[in-house]
Amino acid sequence: MAARVADNPAMSRFELFDAVDESGEEELAGFAEYHLYGNEMAFIHTEVDPRFGGRGLGGVLARAGLDAARDRELRVLPFCPFIRGWIGKHPEYVELVPEGQRARFGF
Repeated sequence: MAARVADNPAMSRFELFDAVDESGEEELAGFAEYHLYGNEMAFIHTEVDPRFGGRGLGGVLARAGLDAARDRELRVLPFCPFIRGWIGKHPEYVELVPEGQRARFGF
C-alpha cells in the first residue's frame, strides 16, 4: 500500500499516512504544518516519525503539499527548512515562491 497524504484544514497541516503492517492499517507517519494568509501558504514545520524514516516519505509529503498549493494557485513561503531544502532539490517548484521572496529563502 502506498503512502497517502491528506489536507487537514482544521489543524492547518498536511498529514502523511502509511501502512504499519501487512494488514494495510494506516498510521499517521508525519505532517507538514502550514499557515494560510490570503493567497499565500507558509510552510512552518515538517515532521516524519523516525519509525517511518529512510523511505522518502518526507519527499512524498512535501510534493503533495506543494502540489496542493499549486492547484489552489497559492504562493508558497517555505519557512520550514525541510520544505525549503526539498524545493532547492526540485527547481520546478521554485516558481511557487514569490519572485520578490526567493532571495530570502536562498533561491
